[in-house]
Amino acid sequence: MLKYQTINNLVISELTDDGIVISEVADALDLLGDAGVNNSNRLIIRESNLNPDFFKLYSGLAGEILQKFSTYDFKLSVIGDFSKFSSKNLQDFIRKSNRGNRIFFVSNYEDAVGMLAKK
Repeated sequence: MLKYQTINNLVISELTDDGIVISEVADALDLLGDAGVNNSNRLIIRESNLNPDFFKLYSGLAGEILQKFSTYDFKLSVIGDFSKFSSKNLQDFIRKSNRGNRIFFVSNYEDAVGMLAKK
């Protein structure tokens, strides 16, 4: 399920199972727990690992899940093509997230690792 690598003395976990879809907060908490017991507080997932409702901000799913990342002091990189989403609110949310230091929406694996490998 999770693959681990150490960069700059930071353990980065990556969800490699395409069959896992985070559809509720409990799913995210399971991943955070698995990563945490392996001394990782950084996680890479793909857009396909997120229930489509995550990208409908009015559903509240993104807010609930991302709050857990903040609560448990995790960083997250989501790899995907986010240009396909037409929602202005979602695009604004992605831009704002990418300016921060906890949640990143990127287009490729190298950028995902690069954002998480910063101390």
